[in-house]
Amino acid sequence: MSVKSSISLTEQQDAFARSLVENGRYSSLSSVLQQGLELLRQKTETEMAETEALRELIQRRLNGPMLSDDAMGAAVDDMIERKRRALRVEP
Repeated sequence: MSVKSSISLTEQQDAFARSLVENGRYSSLSSVLQQGLELLRQKTETEMAETEALRELIQRRLNGPMLSDDAMGAAVDDMIERKRRALRVEP
């Protein structure tokens, strides 16, 4: 089912949409706008999914084991030392 809707475009948007139709990329201005809205819907859904995944990751990290400042410092120092040895870099 389609719904008729009145919209306003800038001159640049109108010219661009009409050029897509004139060049045969789309059959009508409606098709151009429908495709644009579909892309925006997909982008919005992707962003929402990514945001939710980040929230879940942050929550897992917050609920997971934590290192004290001293333990984290020691772990970083150890990692740096391993990298120095692997790359044969003098401190």
